[in-house]
Amino acid sequence: LALNPWDVVLCISGTIISCENAIVVVVIFYTPAFRAPMFLLIGSLATADLLAGLGLILHFAFVYFIPSEAVSLLTVGLLVTSFTASVSSLLTITIDRYLSLYNALTYYSERTVTRTYIMLILTWGASICYGLLPIMGWNCLKEPSACSIVKPLTKNHLIILSVSFFMVFAVMLQLYVQICKIVCRHAHQIAVQRHFLASSHYVTTRKGIATLAVILGTFASCWLPFAIYCLLGDYSYPALYTYVTILPATYNSMINPVIYAFRNQEIQKVLWTVCCGCFSSTMPFRSRSPSDV
Repeated sequence: LALNPWDVVLCISGTIISCENAIVVVVIFYTPAFRAPMFLLIGSLATADLLAGLGLILHFAFVYFIPSEAVSLLTVGLLVTSFTASVSSLLTITIDRYLSLYNALTYYSERTVTRTYIMLILTWGASICYGLLPIMGWNCLKEPSACSIVKPLTKNHLIILSVSFFMVFAVMLQLYVQICKIVCRHAHQIAVQRHFLASSHYVTTRKGIATLAVILGTFASCWLPFAIYCLLGDYSYPALYTYVTILPATYNSMINPVIYAFRNQEIQKVLWTVCCGCFSSTMPFRSRSPSDV
């Protein structure tokens, strides 16, 4: 096959994604202090994005060096599983942030740990099921007219994935609106109790809203173009349109470590100690609320 520059760009993106998220996974896995629910959810997100990056690399390698229908189904199944798990992990993090503010007094309890494991099981269970569908026979290899913009996925399969994304996005939007209301109310109460100036309250509230806007805006700008095109596009459309919309979606997995992991002060401490050669997995950490992550 002639080398497609878009495939090269996707492979490079996959390499960057894999390196970033591998760091996060290793740090969380080898640090016993990172066993709190919020770090488990961040680890789930990093694992999903790591698999997505590896899937992009494998897809490039198999298409150009080991072309095979069976291998193509496996790589597509891996990509569907990993990207679905990534989006679902973002939803679980949002739910965790909301509950940490809404039920602040009971958040640090065994119930939270149990709920976290249940969310992880549901996230990865549903993602694996979505990824197995092409491998189990729901593909368009024998019926090209049923193909979607992403071969060998069928049009119906991609519609289900797109509708699921819009549902996740709607829930995340609603939860972040509620989080924003809670943050504004808490900031106002603190300002009243401590006799802060109105300007201080305004600055705190604006900062919180800006952070939530960046999180949700990044997610939407990365995934919405591809999700919309999945509903409107057809297999007969030029492949260029697919590449133009799917590339930003991969960037979300590249940005996630920056937003959810590298901004966390505890993870920053571990990374600094590793860089200085004085890593200690038992180093003390200051407990933080998931809303600060």
